[in-house]
Amino acid sequence: MLGLNAAWDGLQQFLEMGGPVLVVILFATFVLWALILERLLYYGLAHRGNVQRAIREWDNRSDHKSWYAHAVRDKLISEVKLKTNQNVEFIKTMVALAPLLGLLGTVTGMVTVFDAMAISGSSDARAMSAGVSRATIPTMAGMVVALSGLFFVYRFESSAKKETAKLADKLDIRTS
Repeated sequence: MLGLNAAWDGLQQFLEMGGPVLVVILFATFVLWALILERLLYYGLAHRGNVQRAIREWDNRSDHKSWYAHAVRDKLISEVKLKTNQNVEFIKTMVALAPLLGLLGTVTGMVTVFDAMAISGSSDARAMSAGVSRATIPTMAGMVVALSGLFFVYRFESSAKKETAKLADKLDIRTS
């Protein structure tokens, strides 16, 4: 329990050091990772079932040569492709949004520094250093969030292409 309290206190200190934009970045991080976990669960639990359902539906057809059969085949492939690509664009948006939120934190932090300088009437480097530190923490946090999500964006996009192509090949084999 002591470790949990220390972690909570550390998180609160970090959020205070980075300012209010850091809370928004934290929320965006939770959304991003919830979407990433959803995609991982999809590939781990549901994807094979969707592919097998499409193959079964194709195999149950007596006609594989007509124009209508090819339209059904394309529909089955499109349905699986749609399910494999679900939420990937939203993940990409969250990855792109994270550094922008970090930049917003930097700008708001620097405005705070300049306001403090204007009020105090001095350009004391020590007084400014805390504000500059507060301004750069959101940038770092936004970049870390974006970098952590980039790997998964690439993985999900390549998996979707590969799995869709594999299904198309399986359904092609069954046409002959």
